[in-house]
Amino acid sequence: MLRILACFAGLTLVSLPHSPKIYTPIREAKMFQIANRFLDSLDDPLKQKAQYPFNSDERLNWHYVPIKRNGVPMKDLSEAQQKAAQDLLRSGLSVRGLEKVTQIRELENVLKEMEKGSGPTRDPDLYFVTIFGQPSEKGSWGWRWEGHHMSLNWTVLNGKVIASSPQFLGTNPGEVRSGPLKGRRVLAKEEDLGYDMIHSLTDDQKKTAILSPTAPPDIITESKRQADITDHKGLAYNAMTKEQQGILLTLIREYAVVQNPTIAHERLEAVRKAGLDKIVFAWMGGVERGTGNYYRVEGSTFLIEYDNTQNNNNHVHSVWRDFKGDFGVDLLAQHYQSFAHRDGQHFLHDHEDSDHQH
Repeated sequence: MLRILACFAGLTLVSLPHSPKIYTPIREAKMFQIANRFLDSLDDPLKQKAQYPFNSDERLNWHYVPIKRNGVPMKDLSEAQQKAAQDLLRSGLSVRGLEKVTQIRELENVLKEMEKGSGPTRDPDLYFVTIFGQPSEKGSWGWRWEGHHMSLNWTVLNGKVIASSPQFLGTNPGEVRSGPLKGRRVLAKEEDLGYDMIHSLTDDQKKTAILSPTAPPDIITESKRQADITDHKGLAYNAMTKEQQGILLTLIREYAVVQNPTIAHERLEAVRKAGLDKIVFAWMGGVERGTGNYYRVEGSTFLIEYDNTQNNNNHVHSVWRDFKGDFGVDLLAQHYQSFAHRDGQHFLHDHEDSDHQH
């Protein structure tokens, strides 16, 4: 168990197969510098599409279905501009996270072939980059990378990432069953560890952990701006064996290490400090592979949801939420309040962000 906790805190990364489309995590510049390089690569019309004021309502307008989005899509960018956008993505993610993101984008071609034009537009380059505010080492700004089955959000305050959620990744198909990518399961670990967890439980433990024999049709929080599951039902961490606790911590870590090592470490430290004993694991639906199922891991500060019920139980949605930390809302509020108390005046933003209006 001590070894598991050390791995949980230390973030020992598992190496991934080489992919020519994946860059290693960026180290040579700070995130705000990389974001500014991206913005500087754009002409005025593209920059107008890409950049919003930090306090814009658009910053909270996230989703994961194929809908019209605001921002600049990869398909509108030149090769050099796409490289600058990829550099920005690299600054926020780990190698493992980049691998998952790239493979999810590639599934758009699988869907295009499966649907033969009968569904929404499927395009691996229909993923949007949106910058909120002016990237700077001081003050507040943020950015989003979003498209079908993907919404990644970062909020930065005084040069530090204070929020990296909502973090949504999904796959359709969950497992590719024909064609050149046959056998691909982008979110395999998220699925396998969930099954490992439920299959490790005794009958008595299952009575507490399984909330319903039927899984919901989607993650329960959907794309709500604030995660609102607070019933705290499920099997408590302290009611698990050491082995079960190890599986649960590995599952939590799998969601955390999508982010770059610094962000992931801070996430896991926050989970630990909030109290592992406050974590519960809950399941809905069938417990055998191929049946529709849902699980969640709920702590006092965070929530993980996983759902696989659509398209004959071969369509996965997964998300990491922070109950008070999504989009950095609470931390920003505390910062502004502290600033106002120090200076004796109301503080809105370190920047009035962007001159242009949307």
